[in-house]
Amino acid sequence: MPGPQGTATSPTAHDRLGRALRDLRISVTDRCNFRCVYCMPKEVFGKDYAFLERRELLTFEEIARLARIFSGLGVEKVRLTGGEPLVRRNLEQLIELLAAIPGLDLTLTTNGSFLARKARALKAAGLKRITVSLDALDDAVFRRLNDVDFPVAKVLEGIEAAAAAGLAPIKVNMVVKRGENDTSILPMARHFRESGHILRFIEYMDVGHTNGWRMDDVVPAREIVERIGREWPLEPVDPNYPGEVAERWRYTDGAGEIGIITSVTQPFCGDCTRARLTADGELFTCLFATKGHSLKKLLRSGASNAELERYLRNVWGARADRYSELRSEETIPLHKVEMSRIGG
Repeated sequence: MPGPQGTATSPTAHDRLGRALRDLRISVTDRCNFRCVYCMPKEVFGKDYAFLERRELLTFEEIARLARIFSGLGVEKVRLTGGEPLVRRNLEQLIELLAAIPGLDLTLTTNGSFLARKARALKAAGLKRITVSLDALDDAVFRRLNDVDFPVAKVLEGIEAAAAAGLAPIKVNMVVKRGENDTSILPMARHFRESGHILRFIEYMDVGHTNGWRMDDVVPAREIVERIGREWPLEPVDPNYPGEVAERWRYTDGAGEIGIITSVTQPFCGDCTRARLTADGELFTCLFATKGHSLKKLLRSGASNAELERYLRNVWGARADRYSELRSEETIPLHKVEMSRIGG
């Protein structure tokens, strides 16, 4: 196996723990039209919050240039995130640039609020698949969670529009927080059984430092599987590929599958192949990182592609992150990058 810095015959970048660089998550904006309580609580991200100015954002051309270099280092999948990525004007232009990179699996995560009117244009621009965040089917619960009184029906319309546009298979992500929306686990499972969409339950995580995370609020993956399994028997399924984020389960009656993302109770740091790029060009090598690496400074100071590639290989080669495996009372209060900035 190639060493941490790769070899001439194997250009893929590897970190200090031998983990390859395979996935890049690109945040295109730090803004969002929702104020979800676990991500952008209104009391922090209010009217006076200082979001990034347009000049601070990476341009679409800068993002595409970096994506091509990352592709040369082994990245096979790019996921566009935010904030809410669809609030970034003319995003289809970036998708066209990224879709032109050979061999790249191009996906996007959205809250679904703009999807009904944007799905066809996203597909036409070259987007391959989509993931929609949806934390409840009960309208009152959903409106309370997004904290801007947005109706669940419009997100469901967006999901159907995405399916009609061919952005499949569609994944639906539900962050589960005890006492907030855990009663929605079974209704969500019931709704998406036999739909062809893949519902994924995410353990509530201590990303950032403003969401007031407590371990007591986490509904463990084991409990989620047990609750669903009592209604509709489940069986485990092998991962689609090494390092897949979600633990896969399928209904024994053939009604589809679900996924469980177990970052808290069953950390998967050992297989993590993901790097994250913020909208203003900071590279983070862990979802729970406290410090990033500025790529914008290099881009705008005239660095060549070779210099950028060397820098990225060195950053990844020095990586030894495994926050979820080391999570403790001491790590929880750390000043970690916010979910709305890093994009999950």
